[in-house]
Formats: sequence, structure tokens, C-alpha cells
Amino acid sequence: MRISLALALPVVFLGCAQPATPKAASAGAIGVYTSDQSGFDTHTYFYDTGKEVVVFDAQFTPALAEKAISAIRARTASPIHWVVVTHPNPDKFNGASAFQAIGAKVVASKATAAAIPGVHAYKKAFFVDVAKMFTSASYPAEARVDVTFEGTFSLAGGAVVLRELSHSGVSSTQTIAVVPDAKALFVGDLVHHRAHAWLEGAIVGGQPRPDLDAWIGALDELRGFSDHMVHGGRGATGKVEDVVPAQQDYLRGARAIVKAHVAALPDKTVLRGAGAGAEWKAIAAKVGAAYPGHELGYLVEYGVYGLALSL
Repeated sequence: MRISLALALPVVFLGCAQPATPKAASAGAIGVYTSDQSGFDTHTYFYDTGKEVVVFDAQFTPALAEKAISAIRARTASPIHWVVVTHPNPDKFNGASAFQAIGAKVVASKATAAAIPGVHAYKKAFFVDVAKMFTSASYPAEARVDVTFEGTFSLAGGAVVLRELSHSGVSSTQTIAVVPDAKALFVGDLVHHRAHAWLEGAIVGGQPRPDLDAWIGALDELRGFSDHMVHGGRGATGKVEDVVPAQQDYLRGARAIVKAHVAALPDKTVLRGAGAGAEWKAIAAKVGAAYPGHELGYLVEYGVYGLALSL
């Protein structure tokens, strides 16, 4: 487990030496629990209003979600009331049941809720049958969403405003959470600031459907929050004016690298054969060389197949 700090108003450290009993955090505190690589280095952020806690994204497994809950509870006595799923990827929704077990409600856009069953089936098949990381019984059950919305939706008395973006972003649909008092945006994997991105794309009809132009367009929608800090699903926090162009540059650059690599292959069928893994490693190495300051290079190797096959 890695624990890091979200830059915002009063900040909450989730360090290794936890207090024996929870303390009341200051109203407006933002904290983050980060999984290790077994959970794909995923950030779960939380915002404490002083009366209740809103959590953003639920981790890859219920066990990791329980660690996030323990870390939050060690820092505040405020009850966890809401868990926001920003988009339909398993590291955002698989851990939902752990939060529901303590009485929290899971909220997502109607589009995200509708996409979860298909994504869950696709990912379960991969992690059980291909990667052999789980059995059918041990893979997390399909997440259940308690509250859905369209357009915008307010939580915690308006302290948090959820907003569907008009562009699909990293997946088939994208929600951001705006916390006006903290001037903070929680955007899931729409942003991997100074970290490599998962380039698989949306899972639609049982197939990866990456749309980097839609992802770039979704990032443009953040420009209207120029005085806000962006808290992404992985990587560092940063100002909108720094994060947005950097992420767009990365996506354009990665696409160009993948496109050139695929075009140079004399036999494109290798991308679907036994030798595909070597191609993903080669592409990841090229992207890593182009962006040497970025962390989490394994994400390219794991996810680039979607972008490569689409090209």
C-alpha cells in the first residue's frame, strides 16, 4: 500500500502510524488512499465536510476497499455516506460492496451504471480465464449502484457536485466531482498526471473501444475550472492549466508511437497471436522513453493492446 497526500485545503495524511481511535478532521479535509500494484496503484480520494465523508472511486477489490475504509476511519469520525464511481472501470467499482457493508451509498451516472455489467463480464473473463489471478468464485461480484443520475447531482448538501461530461473520456462515460469550497476536481482516470495511462479504452459490446479524441475532448471540459486542483485516478495532483495540456500531449504522443509501431509490423496478426506480449513490451518501452519522467510504466504494457488493435 502506498499512502500519499492530496493538495487542497486542510489535508489529511494517511501514514503508516495510524491513531488508535479516529479523530475529527477539519471541515474541508481531502485525503487519499493509494493501493499497491495489485490494485493498479489506484487512488481513492475522500472529502470530509466535517459532518460526512464522500469517497471517490471504490478500488479494485473489496479487500482493498476495506483498507481504504480503515485509513479514512483512522483520520475522521465523520461517517462515510457516499461513494462516487467516476467511470465504469473495475478499479473504480469492484470494491463498492465493502462501502455498502458499512452503510454508504454508491452513486454513479445512469450511463456508468448501465455499462458496469458488460465491463464486469469482460474483466472477469480476463482475470479468471486468461490472467488466472482469480477463480470465478473469488473475483469480486458485480457492483450494485444505489443512486443514479443524469446531468448533475449534488451530494452532502451541495458540498460536492457531480457532473457528467459530454465526452466519454477514458471509458464509455465520464463523471467528475466538483468541490467548490475546496476548488477541487476529482476525475478518476481521466487524468494520470506524471504517470502513464491505461490505453485500453471503453469496453463496449465485449470489445475494447479506445477513443483518444473523446478523451482529449473530455479534458478540454476541465478548462472551465481554471482555479481548481485536479485529483486524478493515478499520479500527482496539479492545477487544471498544467494537468490538461500535459495529459493531452501524452495521449497524442502515445497514439503516434503506437500507430508508428503497428504500421511498421510486417505481419499485423502478431498483435492477436502468442507473440503479442512482446509487442506490448516493445511499445511500452518506446512510450517510456518518450516520457521518462512518468511513473507506472506497466500500465502501458497492460492496457495498450486496445489502442494497438484499434489502429
